[in-house]
Amino acid sequence: MKEIRLQEVYRTKINQETSRIAWKELQRFYASGATILVSSELDLVEVAFQISEDNKLQVSEWLTAGKIGKVTDAQALSWYEADADVWAVVVSPYVLIQEVQDALKS
Repeated sequence: MKEIRLQEVYRTKINQETSRIAWKELQRFYASGATILVSSELDLVEVAFQISEDNKLQVSEWLTAGKIGKVTDAQALSWYEADADVWAVVVSPYVLIQEVQDALKS
């Protein structure tokens, strides 16, 4: 029971460290190869938690399924040209990135 409460505390901490930020602010991390794109199908906080817990099996499954991976040059350029915002959270040495999904789509 204590283990579950600790995991929830860690998830809450990660959630509080997640923020919306301009992609242009993350260029130096992208240039150093430290940005990881997280599919919109996944919960950014959960991915960050699993990486922070070194859950190799889960991370490997996501990598194999193409649900997480390096930000591509094409994606980086697209976000840069659009002056896009992204969701981001640091799980050292990485910055996990997820596209901002508009809640109100017509």
